[in-house]
Amino acid sequence: MTPAFKKKAAATVILIAVAAIAGLAWTALQPSGPGAGFVSGNGRIEATEVDVATKLGGRVDSILVKEGDFVEAGQPLARMQVDVLDAQRDEALAKSRQAVTAVASAKAQVAVRQSDTAAAQALVGQRESELDAAQRRYARSETLSEKGMTTRQILDDDRASVHGAQATLAGAEAQVTASEAATAAARAEVVGANSGVEASEATVARVEADIEDSQLKSPRAGRVQYRIAQPGEVLGAGGKVLNLVDLSDVYMTFFLPERAAGRVALGSEVRLVLDAAPQYVIPARVSYVASTAQFTPKTVETASERQKLMFRVKARIDPELLKKHRTLVKTGLPGMAWLKVDEQAVWPADLVLKVPD
Repeated sequence: MTPAFKKKAAATVILIAVAAIAGLAWTALQPSGPGAGFVSGNGRIEATEVDVATKLGGRVDSILVKEGDFVEAGQPLARMQVDVLDAQRDEALAKSRQAVTAVASAKAQVAVRQSDTAAAQALVGQRESELDAAQRRYARSETLSEKGMTTRQILDDDRASVHGAQATLAGAEAQVTASEAATAAARAEVVGANSGVEASEATVARVEADIEDSQLKSPRAGRVQYRIAQPGEVLGAGGKVLNLVDLSDVYMTFFLPERAAGRVALGSEVRLVLDAAPQYVIPARVSYVASTAQFTPKTVETASERQKLMFRVKARIDPELLKKHRTLVKTGLPGMAWLKVDEQAVWPADLVLKVPD
């Protein structure tokens, strides 16, 4: 065995020994927990994320916020180009004015038809009077003819006058019927023209709604997490522009073994300790316990529970506390969630609630 080989072997043994000692020290320094009345789970701080997306396809005109900005509900965040929509609105407004004019024209036609009907009805009255006079004259001629006091020709002429008056009256009555039908048709045109006005107004309202939707507003208060698109990019309908984090809905997701999960009720008190800020103990409440079990994810599995089924649990942080310290909220931070499963147990001193001032 050469001296160089002996030196390498000695160095390897020393490294192994140092690693073993470090591992034992790390294990010894790990917290043993507050006792049997408590359970814990590893997790990360998460929050509800909202994608701000376009309703219609188009080009991004401008983005009004930066990553990390805090925004309020209803605050404008970005604008899409609306040149085409503006043109569509102008076209719809022009058609709406045309429809209003068509209504006025149709109403004028109704007035004309009503006048024609009134004139026809007056003519009917006149023809009825003429018929009555002809009938009276014919009756007198018939009486005189029976007494031999008039000629047969006069009787025939008066009979013909009656028939002519009857035909003339029938024509006048037909004219009244035609005028009334024309009036009804004109009224139908008014109804159709009014429908055209309503349709054009609906088109204007739709285009204006699309223009309004082209100004992307924040659906809730939160923080801009990152931009997905940039000004000048062309997006399809539903294209994402920004991603927001809702800072009023922040929680930690962790996993518990089946025996512990079965003892956890919704609303149970949870205390969170983050790796980045171990000096604080943050209050939370259980807001969700999975109804079905799953295998422990590799990111949180432990040596003792590696092969067991675990239940997903969410602990939601008080929204009022989040509102007070929203500038300190960071998602993705790992930590530990502690739950008390024994009502008689007392929280230890290192888990007494302590939040930033």
